[in-house]
Amino acid sequence: MADPTGFMRYNRELPKRRPVAVRISDWREVYQPFAPGQIQTQASRCMDCGIPFCHNGCPLGNLIPEWNDLVRTNGWRAAIDRLHATNNFPEFTGRLCPAPCEAACVLGIGSDPVTIKQVEVEIIDRAWAEGWIAPQIPSRLSGKKVAVIGSGPAGLAAAQQLTRAGHEVTVYESADRIGGLLRYGIPEFKMEKRHIDRRLAQMEAEGTRFVTGVHVGTDLTASQLRADFDAVVIATGATVPRDLPAPGRELAGIYSAMEYLVPANRVQLGDFESSPIDAAGKHVVIIGGGDTGADCLGTAHRQGALSVTQLEIMPRPDDERPGFTPWPTWPLIYRTSSAHEEGGERLFAVNTERFVGDDNGNVRALALHEVQMSEGRFAKIEGTEREIPADLVFLAMGFVSVGDAAKGGFLDTLGVEVDSRGRAVRDAAWKSTADSVFIAGDAGRGQSLIVWAIAEGRAAAASVDAYLTGSSVLPSPIRPDTVALAAR
Repeated sequence: MADPTGFMRYNRELPKRRPVAVRISDWREVYQPFAPGQIQTQASRCMDCGIPFCHNGCPLGNLIPEWNDLVRTNGWRAAIDRLHATNNFPEFTGRLCPAPCEAACVLGIGSDPVTIKQVEVEIIDRAWAEGWIAPQIPSRLSGKKVAVIGSGPAGLAAAQQLTRAGHEVTVYESADRIGGLLRYGIPEFKMEKRHIDRRLAQMEAEGTRFVTGVHVGTDLTASQLRADFDAVVIATGATVPRDLPAPGRELAGIYSAMEYLVPANRVQLGDFESSPIDAAGKHVVIIGGGDTGADCLGTAHRQGALSVTQLEIMPRPDDERPGFTPWPTWPLIYRTSSAHEEGGERLFAVNTERFVGDDNGNVRALALHEVQMSEGRFAKIEGTEREIPADLVFLAMGFVSVGDAAKGGFLDTLGVEVDSRGRAVRDAAWKSTADSVFIAGDAGRGQSLIVWAIAEGRAAAASVDAYLTGSSVLPSPIRPDTVALAAR
């Protein structure tokens, strides 16, 4: 275990963000490098816990105290081995995960938790820089073929695990590049896309095959999938955005978050000279206070928006952990992302009443009112109605279902049932209602975190491997129902 007195001698520190005026002029990641030796000091804050609750906080079951101690003692090569033992893509989670492990850190009961997420990203970045990450070629091939539908974190994790188990894996993606929301939904300033490309090159060298521009159900039919593959993993994510059917919704200038973020990312990839949805010189309103809303916020700043206002129907959270989310649960507290630091106004406890248009059918303002909770519902506070200018409105309220893949789509054709919430139905062994078809990630779970997607991809891969060969040595961070698994 790490230095048992480090937490008493050192305070929590994170890398400094680049100055706002500098970073909003480009799209590079916002953080500056840590000074040499600084991350070892942070790793030494890890306590000699009797029960390391960070293990429970992390869906992947990352061996956090072990690699903290290895970093503290400069055992970097062993640290990446321990990190990769539970996580295929720490360069993704180290940048994008909200770190439920830190919320569960024992040190966090009475002090600032260990900088677990930063230690993680420093380990993987050093491993790439030192050339320690190489393709892991399977020692034998099973002769079985697996199709993975979707190339987000769940699909990629399942594909890498199954390839390493010796199966012939093909990943199908409807977009023109591999990566799913990692590629087109996450702005460059949160994660530069070189991290995806580097990992994909490793996977291709291991034997995973990637096919883009394929719409399963039309370009590739369900009957073809069944004929060509021994098992199918559905990892398409939850793709349908939650809408806001307020009066005026039909006005031009109102978009879902992904309608905005995807072309903005394509500009950085060189596909467009400029985005067809450009916030330059415009008043922008973002409805939704989560991470996707913050991504829209940071993007609007970099495009040169005149003003940006982010709306949230919930009241402003407390600055300190409230009693109804006690340690080690995820605390509902007020958080400021790098995008919030860059500017804009945040309004809490407000509801959109209607979208206001001009004579040409474009949105020009948003009418809202304040709300308060009454008998478990949001009630309007009379006399609080007002308008705010809005040339562009982005709806960032989450995702609700697998969408077109369900009724009448390829899931329906495959025989996969979808529940009332738009999620593909699966059992405890990740198997759908259709034979040889498995579900991983948001397609079955509903909208969730990247760390859950990778965990489910790994767990589903272990179940698929057992289904195909009778047993599996692949690790599973989420234990399946052994009775259900044995019955397959």
